[in-house]
Amino acid sequence: MGIPGDPEEGYDMKKAITRRDFLMAAAVTPIAGAIGCCCQGKGAYVGGSPAPRPGVAALRSVAHVSRVVLVRDADAVGEGRKLNGPVIQKMLDDAVMALFGEKTPAAAWKRIVGPTDIVGIKTNVWNYLPTSPEVENAIKTRVLEAGVPAANVAIDDRGVLANPIFQAATVLINARPARAHYWAGMGSCIKNYIQFVPKPSDYHTDACADLAAIWSLPAVKDRTKLNIQVMLTPQFHNIGPRGFSEAYLWPYKGLIVGQDVVAVDATAYRVIQAQRLKHFGEDKPLETSAHHIMLADTKHKLGTSDPNLIDLIKLGWQDGILI
Repeated sequence: MGIPGDPEEGYDMKKAITRRDFLMAAAVTPIAGAIGCCCQGKGAYVGGSPAPRPGVAALRSVAHVSRVVLVRDADAVGEGRKLNGPVIQKMLDDAVMALFGEKTPAAAWKRIVGPTDIVGIKTNVWNYLPTSPEVENAIKTRVLEAGVPAANVAIDDRGVLANPIFQAATVLINARPARAHYWAGMGSCIKNYIQFVPKPSDYHTDACADLAAIWSLPAVKDRTKLNIQVMLTPQFHNIGPRGFSEAYLWPYKGLIVGQDVVAVDATAYRVIQAQRLKHFGEDKPLETSAHHIMLADTKHKLGTSDPNLIDLIKLGWQDGILI
């Protein structure tokens, strides 16, 4: 039986799960098998490869590593967790340019979307730590500038199954904040697609171990062209299904961007683990194992979780980068 009640998914909690032993950071770095990406068999654009047409990720050999960009800016978050929209826009632009090896935001975004695309921006509306209008607007601004008509763009979370733009989407862009998560260990970009199934609780079994299976469903498969793990003020610790404390947020002031969703999540997971070690002074386990990230690689072949097979590009502010 699935476990209902994830507040992030809009359900009332009816039954709690037993705490599971945490999967240590080393367990999210297996010797990877086939390297995929969020697009099931397509991968991040690597400079020198043939340029893909708008809205289509470049094909690449499985011998290539997955490119992930970590960008940070000391001015991204101000007092009271106030987000700086123009700085976040520049961070996203810099990350996408680095990801695709382009010199301008316009050229980089044309690798993702074009005028004929229908674009769903999958956000996350959990009230304590939402994706944020600043991040959503930064994405939408560049999508519109790439020539996509406003009528063909939608931002949604819990309503994606009923949203006609998402149902007709040729391109999905996936953005959510990183946080410790009671059901899944970490609120990952992989998990952000749980709203594409009619009954999310069906995927709660064994710490949401098979979330990656959602990515092969028709509404999702081959449509995702960009994943953004929002690390502006991530939550590194959580207690209970409704637990939230600002004491466990920290101003990391970053974004992690890539096409390989598993590589993006594995990188974010390493940062959260490093912050937990710094804060607690020990490898303190989360309430729930985040092994859905590893299994997305080893079982579902969705992408790579092995840091040795991730080309991590670090941009911007380096103080306290942790990785």
